[in-house]
Amino acid sequence: MITAYLRELYTGVRDGWNRFWFTPTDPATLGLVRIFGGSMILYTHLVWSIDLNGFMGENGRFSNELVSRMHQGSSFAWSYLPLFDGNPGMLWLVHIVALIVLLMFTLGWYTRVTSVLAFIITVSYAHRAPGALFGLDQVNVMLAMYLMLGGAGEAFSLDRLLLKRRFPNRKLPTTSTAANVSIRLIQLHMCVIYLFAGTGKLLGETWWEGTAIWGAVANSEYQSLDMTWLAHYPLFIAVLTQVSLAWELSYCALVWPRLTRPLVITMAIPLHLGIAVCMGMITFGLAMLIGNLAFVSPWVIREVEAGIRNRLAKPTEEQAAAA
Repeated sequence: MITAYLRELYTGVRDGWNRFWFTPTDPATLGLVRIFGGSMILYTHLVWSIDLNGFMGENGRFSNELVSRMHQGSSFAWSYLPLFDGNPGMLWLVHIVALIVLLMFTLGWYTRVTSVLAFIITVSYAHRAPGALFGLDQVNVMLAMYLMLGGAGEAFSLDRLLLKRRFPNRKLPTTSTAANVSIRLIQLHMCVIYLFAGTGKLLGETWWEGTAIWGAVANSEYQSLDMTWLAHYPLFIAVLTQVSLAWELSYCALVWPRLTRPLVITMAIPLHLGIAVCMGMITFGLAMLIGNLAFVSPWVIREVEAGIRNRLAKPTEEQAAAA
């Protein structure tokens, strides 16, 4: 009996593992993550153009010696940008090429190549200016890494559109194993982010006291919207604090069941939009919502796509009827 149980247990775990990772899925979700994630990465690197030499140049804010000390001499903190030290014109040329590559990646053009280049670009900029590294950059790198693995250009991309026009009679695949692997990795990484964020908060006394939210909104350094009126509602502050903490701690468990997943993802919207609006972290809040998009089922995205197509088609039908 023990042998039969162990055999059945092994078979169940093996089959469940294979279903989780290697079941072909509609790449619609990954395609949408590529569009929004790629747009955020493109915008982030476009902002560097405001003072490119000041952040990425040899004589800028981060000298090679300072960067090396901040990375503690790690050989994993690689970047191609130091190759162009002493040549600002070449640095600008490489930067412009990088922006073009990121635009191509966002549009899904030559995605298999541009996805790899997008990851290299994102990591290189993050490693070159470690003193300017924030959560947004880390989320960008995470998304770029998993989008690079494959399937990102198999939906909502120029690659897909051009392939249909080139081979109109060919039946293109509607599911992708690579897309499922990428989505699963993003999902698991999001769970790790929230789990560590939640457990890390448990080390702070203000989260136990229920005053952490007040400390955040009252901090003038990050305050973009005056929310100090919340001081008159201490009970409301305590509820917000405890709900936020409970949501982060339970995210990795409740985001998987179908019944609780919509509630968990819906709660992410006001939480991250609140951070974006009240604390000025707009790009970080949006980047985290893009990561949460990995949990939206492809059929939901296809339903929305069909609705948009129908709305766009109605004026054309009305014009044809009028003619």
